[in-house]
Amino acid sequence: MNPANKAVVNSDTARVKADHAKYLFPCAPPLYGEPLVLVEGHGTTAVDSEGREYLDFFSGILTTSIGHCHPEVVERVREQVGTLGHTSTLYLTENQTRVARRLSEIAPGRLSQSFFTNSGTEAVETAVMLACMYTGRSEVIALRRAYSGRSVLATNLTAQAPWRPLGSSLPGIKHAMSPYRYRFPIEGVDDEAFVDYLARDLEETIHTVTDGKPAAFFAETVQGAAGYIVPPPGYFQRMVEIIHDCGGLFICDEVQAGFGRTGGKWFGIEHWDVEPDIMVMAKGIANGFPVGATITRPEIAEVWTAKTISTYGGNPVCMAAGDATLEVMARENTPDRSRDRGSQLRRGLEELMGAHEWIGEVRGMGLMQALELVEDRAGKEPNPEVTKALLEATREEGLLVGVGGLDGNVIRMGPSMLVSEAEVDDALDRLRRACRRVDSASWSG
Repeated sequence: MNPANKAVVNSDTARVKADHAKYLFPCAPPLYGEPLVLVEGHGTTAVDSEGREYLDFFSGILTTSIGHCHPEVVERVREQVGTLGHTSTLYLTENQTRVARRLSEIAPGRLSQSFFTNSGTEAVETAVMLACMYTGRSEVIALRRAYSGRSVLATNLTAQAPWRPLGSSLPGIKHAMSPYRYRFPIEGVDDEAFVDYLARDLEETIHTVTDGKPAAFFAETVQGAAGYIVPPPGYFQRMVEIIHDCGGLFICDEVQAGFGRTGGKWFGIEHWDVEPDIMVMAKGIANGFPVGATITRPEIAEVWTAKTISTYGGNPVCMAAGDATLEVMARENTPDRSRDRGSQLRRGLEELMGAHEWIGEVRGMGLMQALELVEDRAGKEPNPEVTKALLEATREEGLLVGVGGLDGNVIRMGPSMLVSEAEVDDALDRLRRACRRVDSASWSG
């Protein structure tokens, strides 16, 4: 940023904050006690309106998947916006078919036909409607602690009270237990016994609070807003077997976990060797451009015979961004990069946990890593206050991270999947200093 512009920037900062408070709904507050106004970003670097640089380890909620303003994405978008900006789904464009073909090539199993929308919420809506059409049923089972978006349907699939607006409840959606091992009330249970317990809970949910014939089981492969809850080995195999045995479909949510972020695989569900019936994607698919996608098998897709359209779904400009992003991901091998850099990040976080009693657990997969913060490890009492303190301290150290968890006590990290080894080390150094700030401020209980 040009230092000569700093006085203007400072003035703009106050104006932006005032306008935000005056003209925008207050239901979506920004992070931090004093909101951060961002004006520029390149790679893993974001710049605020005061000219200060930050190392971005949250990527707009895991959305700038290959970094801010990746030059290949920028060039493709510039070219496309000057050629053809909009068509709607009434017409064909090469960009849309290219992205659909790329998705079919990396999606698990027989998933091959896509419907494009503008967001993860819309992708979820599409998937649930499709499952109901295919099965002729109307009930859906989701997971507790899930987050699925902000429409009426999506907030009902969501199972965190703070994210469910008053008066928005719908019939037909039930919630089974989350595979949240850290707070499982029975001590000393191994993975196999834990999966058995969750399987019995899903079966009981089907037999007691549904009509016994659910249309679908809907689940994130890694529960994102819940604080990166990772199911144990064997979990999805058992849950999908149960839902298939009663004639329902499995809808897999890869909105946060997709495109290599979990490490070693293109999609999180592949770690469990399970083929979904329907899969939803968004966020990182187009490096920040609004794209949602629902992909399924042809025999499921063809049951949608009613009229439908998506005015902006598959928009040529967004599809150009998606095509360029997927091309970069394939060339750079984001699954392997996420595995390697995620392992590096995980080692550093586990070292931090050893030094701070208020870090109760480190968990995640690949470049989805989280710290659950507690009063102390013995009691596991959630500590949202220390979480707020650490969030502010990381900002002071020039590191951007996120917050999650039902109790707001989980720090989440999800940097660009092109993050370098040196940048991960830098982030860990900043996080260590932030933890020391928290300790010195006596926030640790």
